[in-house]
Amino acid sequence: MPERVRFYFDPICPWCYQTSRWARRLEELGVIEIDWGLFSLELQNAGNEPEELAAAHVKSGLALRTAVMVRGAAGAAGVGRFYKSLGRRVHEHGEPLEEPATVEAALVDVGLDPALCDEASQNEAATEQVAIEHRELCERTRSFGVPTIVLDDGDGPAIFGPVISEVPTDDDAVELWRHTSWLVRYANFSELKRDRLAAPELESVRRRDGDRAGHGPR
Repeated sequence: MPERVRFYFDPICPWCYQTSRWARRLEELGVIEIDWGLFSLELQNAGNEPEELAAAHVKSGLALRTAVMVRGAAGAAGVGRFYKSLGRRVHEHGEPLEEPATVEAALVDVGLDPALCDEASQNEAATEQVAIEHRELCERTRSFGVPTIVLDDGDGPAIFGPVISEVPTDDDAVELWRHTSWLVRYANFSELKRDRLAAPELESVRRRDGDRAGHGPR
């Protein structure tokens, strides 16, 4: 039987998007089943990051609120489809996440009403739901970023990562899951980390790096 997991995402993060592509492939291979949870890097890092990063993380607000509306209209599976389309537009095609037109187009891509975006922009309850979901995860698991994967249908142990540059082959994808899930369940394990050796080959990353180069050294 596939293992049920909850994958928490913030759509601004290209690394999270790459890991979500790996997780989706695992789902296609029958290894896992995914529920989708919301994480706000804006809330997590408020007051504790450089102005440039803070400004970038704010861009996720409309998309996260829209995901709340999507869940109400189409369930967890709808959130997954919406995130897949939105991630492709933002990270592969370089469309601006903060623009309602991008969010609306992602909704249309997966057969959902684009009016959900406008409803989300005016719905304070959706804003609060994002905050509640984010804080509940952080309080229970001490999570601090994305991607975060929680086992046992979202009720079990959690781990940040794995952070990957590219989607692995099917054999490597399954092997990576086997090792990752074992570590998540091994209570004696806390951290294993190395520097990121290569950035994802995504348009959003190329544009970000180009913008930084254009501003010169800081």
